[in-house]
Amino acid sequence: MKQTLTSGRALVNLILCVISIAMIIPFLLVISISLSDEQSLIEHGYKWLPEKFSTLGYQVMLRSSHAIVHAYGITILITVVGSLAGLLLTAMTAYTISRRDFRYRKPLTFYVFFTMLFQGGIVPMYILMTRYLHLRNSVWALILPLLISPFYVMIMKGFLGKIPGEIIESVKVDGASEMRIFFQIILPLSKPALVTVGLMLSFGYWNDWFNGMLYIDDPNKVPLQLLLYRNMNAIEFLKSTAIAQQLNIDVSKLPSLSSRMAMTILAAGPMMIVFPFFQRYFVGGLTVGAIKE
Repeated sequence: MKQTLTSGRALVNLILCVISIAMIIPFLLVISISLSDEQSLIEHGYKWLPEKFSTLGYQVMLRSSHAIVHAYGITILITVVGSLAGLLLTAMTAYTISRRDFRYRKPLTFYVFFTMLFQGGIVPMYILMTRYLHLRNSVWALILPLLISPFYVMIMKGFLGKIPGEIIESVKVDGASEMRIFFQIILPLSKPALVTVGLMLSFGYWNDWFNGMLYIDDPNKVPLQLLLYRNMNAIEFLKSTAIAQQLNIDVSKLPSLSSRMAMTILAAGPMMIVFPFFQRYFVGGLTVGAIKE
């Protein structure tokens, strides 16, 4: 029996190693392409090692270092503020509908679930943000649309529902208020779920460019993803029109392929550095409460 378990674990580890390698290899290829000369990519295709080393792709993406640094600042701001505020609202909503003694628990749970199936649409959202809330060209226009997600609320509800009700009842007997129970009892016990949902919220804010495209015209409030997206579109536009010939620009030297990969590294790099520090909590948040003895 012990030998069977050992063989099973070895097989599982082997499968996970193969999956990990399959995920790492494309990322290494992206790095190689971002550091390759554009002409060598056209002539020889993608290589694991650059045929001809070049940092032109990064130079094009970073041609305005001030704009890139400012865009990083905007993105970090909305990621931190949005993730913390969204995490608080998500936890408070999930805690409310997870309480078995709450009278309107079932209808509110259905209300949250219903919004996962149907949405108002882009046009009503745009009218709400611009005409009624007057948030055009405001950082809040990048924060509010992603502030709370019904999917994350349901994840938190599933975790908070595992917390024994006797704990809440015992601290109530000692005279604790609902706010004190939530902040001093529930939140510390929910650390794995909070980190899991917080990471997903931060990934959503960091990678978002669509809301910036809808609501932001001020170049001083453009987030990182939108700035890189516009830079990439500008390169593609020059390569596909006759404007470059009128401006005497050699479009063959524009690093379209390497710039695309450089944009990927610049956009995803910081989050890949942050994620390993929270991986332990992230895995714990996905697995805790899955098996109930």
